[in-house]
Amino acid sequence: MVRFEELNEIVALADQMQSEEGPIVLINLFEVDVKDEAALIEAWTHDADFMKSQTGYISTQMHKGIAGSTTYVNYAIWQDVKSFRDAFSQPEFQRLLSEYPNSAVARPHLFQKMAVENHCIA
Repeated sequence: MVRFEELNEIVALADQMQSEEGPIVLINLFEVDVKDEAALIEAWTHDADFMKSQTGYISTQMHKGIAGSTTYVNYAIWQDVKSFRDAFSQPEFQRLLSEYPNSAVARPHLFQKMAVENHCIA
């Protein structure tokens, strides 16, 4: 089963999930032992398939670190925090978390796109 750690020591994911903001981006940084990489991808694929059927889901991608890295980044866009919170709390999703290898560590955090004039790269 995946172990969760906070990406930010000041604001926990649980605190963020009480917000009513939107749209949001989930950034989830994964670390895993090299021997468990295939199991991580398989578990994440099942997880992503479930999320795709949830209200408010927009899209997701997984990226792997280069040069032999075992760090992965999942990027998922949601309509709002409520939609993500509802999907995350579903018993089926909670069950899917048990499919992750024991070496997997996830550091999820929620973000909003910033509108910074003349400094946004598309």
